[in-house]
Amino acid sequence: MTSIKDVARIAGVSVATVSRVLNDKGYVGQRTREKVEKAIKETSYKPNEVARSLFKKRSSTIGLIVPDIMNPFFTELARAVEDMATKLGYNVILCNSDGNRDKEQAYLDVLKQQYVNGIIVSSNTLTAQQVEELNIPVVSIDREISKGLPTIVVENKKGAMMATRYLQSKGCKNIGHIRGSYGVVNAEERYEGYKEVVASEPWFKESYVVNGNYDMQSSIAATAELLRLHPEIDGIFAANDIMAIGALKVAHQLGKKVPEELAVIGFDGIKLSTVMTPELTTIVQPIYKLGEVSAEMLINLMEQQPIENTYYKLDVELIERNST
Repeated sequence: MTSIKDVARIAGVSVATVSRVLNDKGYVGQRTREKVEKAIKETSYKPNEVARSLFKKRSSTIGLIVPDIMNPFFTELARAVEDMATKLGYNVILCNSDGNRDKEQAYLDVLKQQYVNGIIVSSNTLTAQQVEELNIPVVSIDREISKGLPTIVVENKKGAMMATRYLQSKGCKNIGHIRGSYGVVNAEERYEGYKEVVASEPWFKESYVVNGNYDMQSSIAATAELLRLHPEIDGIFAANDIMAIGALKVAHQLGKKVPEELAVIGFDGIKLSTVMTPELTTIVQPIYKLGEVSAEMLINLMEQQPIENTYYKLDVELIERNST
């Protein structure tokens, strides 16, 4: 591999001069610059980005921490972040935290050691103090960490109310809810939206709500228990699409006709919801826009560009398909 010393030797200059040209810092005469640039081109020299990061204590890289890359929502979100970051000249390091506090902290430490310029994080464990101690721009996505921290979320409670009322409009008399993980802000907001619609109904019981932990396998077990306890349930609102898919699997196992005997609606709008049978009715959040806005906001913060808004709550819409 060609080294910076090789470039300096061919150009007939010092290594320091080559470095000044590469980093565009310090004075270099035009003729000397041209000689260095010609030598770089002839040797196809590529600077060592790791070494440059160590020298400059910064890099052209951002971090993205998500709780579950196996969930297609976060896969689609990561794609949007990467697309926007690449367009703006940055690379992305993707970290899967499993929603684990220790693993998340370990990733934060690694990202700081790599001199990343900023971090986008979806977390229910990160605190305002941890963010402050990072001393680099941080943007929270999908869930709010603290007031004042740049954040992009969606209308979770509104979407949950839309979903529950829609099931009522389809004739459902007993509506269950497969909620997301306890302590996760958006799971609580979606639960609150469901509860606001049904709490005064004479049929409602707290046992109509089960925890699917935002996971398909957990949702399968939770749905089976829900329908065992309450076979009268004829509608289910699941707090995300993969839990709704788990509920549809249980309906099939129990021989319940969808949507005639059991209507199911999810939340997210992942692409997978359109390729299954039956196709899933869902509350669609603008996943790609979430990723684009978060990456653009973070990079503007890193480059100290003016920011019009540091808090976005994007709208959601109901898409009706065959599961209802």
